[in-house]
Amino acid sequence: MDYREFFSRFRHLSEKPGIGGRIKVFPEDFVVIEEPLPQIFEGKKHAIFLLKKRNWDTMAVIKEVAKRAGISHREIGFAGTKDRHAVTYQYISVPAEAKEKVESVQIRDVELRFISYGRFIKLGHLLGNRFRIIVRDVSEDAFERAKEIIRELREKGGFPNYFGYQRFGEKRVVNHLIGKLLLQGEFEEAAKIFLGYADGSMEGDEARKNFWETGDVGRALEEFPRFLRYERTLLYTYRKTRSWKKAFLSLPLPIMRIFIHSYQSYLFNLYLSRRIEELLLGEPLVGDIVVQVKGGIPYRDRTYRVTETNINFVREKVRRGEAMVSGPLFGFAMRRANGIPGELEGEILEEEGITLETFKRLPRPMAEPGGRRELLIRPVGMTYGYVPGTGMCFRFFLPKGVYATSVLREIMKDH
Repeated sequence: MDYREFFSRFRHLSEKPGIGGRIKVFPEDFVVIEEPLPQIFEGKKHAIFLLKKRNWDTMAVIKEVAKRAGISHREIGFAGTKDRHAVTYQYISVPAEAKEKVESVQIRDVELRFISYGRFIKLGHLLGNRFRIIVRDVSEDAFERAKEIIRELREKGGFPNYFGYQRFGEKRVVNHLIGKLLLQGEFEEAAKIFLGYADGSMEGDEARKNFWETGDVGRALEEFPRFLRYERTLLYTYRKTRSWKKAFLSLPLPIMRIFIHSYQSYLFNLYLSRRIEELLLGEPLVGDIVVQVKGGIPYRDRTYRVTETNINFVREKVRRGEAMVSGPLFGFAMRRANGIPGELEGEILEEEGITLETFKRLPRPMAEPGGRRELLIRPVGMTYGYVPGTGMCFRFFLPKGVYATSVLREIMKDH
């Protein structure tokens, strides 16, 4: 299935018809500008560069910069991955002694500008991202329709904070399925999907189909293209160890965690969709866990429970934008909701056939503690307008971990 079919199972919060249209027709239609934590500019051990890229995957460009500068890609720090089919601006750190080498690097569709010295940038070292997005192929009444949808969502407390399709795989929407199988210890089934599932539109799909039908590891190693390096790593290790578990554990930790995080994200999206369908979303209920918000930024490690005695106080904080109702990122140490919201969390776990302890089954580095995530998000400083001959243009800021494509999904209703 493609991502549109996959996302059709998750309910829209807005009931008004969308504007339709297409995004990312050209990379320049989707511009992302990172807002870093100010602390990255403290220190002198690393050189901080502003990286502008067009039609590049973040990890691919990091590795290319490292290769041409003669350093390890592990010495380059960055705060988060950015969309490939876009023009994006983000900060990277390199060892101070590599500054001149990096300045001399020239790559097509990539620009590097030295900003200052600072510290090593780690994942999460950002406040969020500013977006400028063009939606093409819309009618002239798109502005009024968008205005009605945005007004409706403001009255309901915000936009549904779904994890976007990038979390699950745009072409092969299988990351969440692999994650669940890994958690359940079904390594052979996970390998079959990771290696063999094909949608027929990508290079290497013929080799994937052959593996799906035959399970022939030797043949797969002959047929799988070289660029499918993680798949080939899995196949090589299995041939050597005859263990699919050991084969998966040979993959880099970030790749393994992508699968687990994807399944967590799927469960969160399920909860959010069910809550739209069955319960209040913007209004806190007794038993809910609420996330504190400051300046539009949710602090997901600062939570408190809604009780009979504080519910009016919490409702007022939510109304003022100082708190948000949260949903579950299931994990072994997650703070669970009580009351009706807690019952809904329990129903989803039961339907999936898992418990919170399931997230401890993998080796310790991959065991997932879980957490909470706000159910609604209010884009900061949203402006929009119709550009004749082009389409609708939207500008807004989102905190880290929030997907612009999920905001646009609610306005476009394209899936």
